[in-house]
Amino acid sequence: MAVDRDHVLRSAAALLTRKSTATMDEVAKAAGISRATLHRHFAGRDALVRALEALGIAECEAALDRARLDEGPADEAVRRLAREIQSAAGLLAFLYGENQLWEGDGQHEGWRRLDARIGAVFQRGQRSGEFRIDLTPAWLTEALYGLIASAAWATLDGRVASRDFPHMIAELLLGGALRRQQS
Repeated sequence: MAVDRDHVLRSAAALLTRKSTATMDEVAKAAGISRATLHRHFAGRDALVRALEALGIAECEAALDRARLDEGPADEAVRRLAREIQSAAGLLAFLYGENQLWEGDGQHEGWRRLDARIGAVFQRGQRSGEFRIDLTPAWLTEALYGLIASAAWATLDGRVASRDFPHMIAELLLGGALRRQQS
């Protein structure tokens, strides 16, 4: 019987999102395969995490496409992004905590593409006068990632209702990023 690699990755993502310290045995069990079969597809945890990274980046890029970041006011683009990224948020939260993805020069190019696309929304908002100019687009992008990860963990833990995820992220981020009218 052929093993569906996508099924294995999605099973691993679902498990590791809930339990980041899960063993390869637990990942194999969650996917309904043997540990040997898992190892034929992924030589070890690092290879699995790298495959999950590629999946996470692809899911984020798809969310950015669906969010139509170039359309309308920048604050509305951020709100759409918060809604569209929710399905990938748990996987992003897991990846966010995987130090080996961020160390050294081997960082996946996909992260830079995501950073550039998201940063462009914040730049556009600054040029239009919607967003504060004292907060760099790079910082606003990092703050967005942090809020996504935090909201994902809180949602998975049951401390936050899933339906509130996009609102909480967008409103907290935009509450700090929006330019205030001076009186």
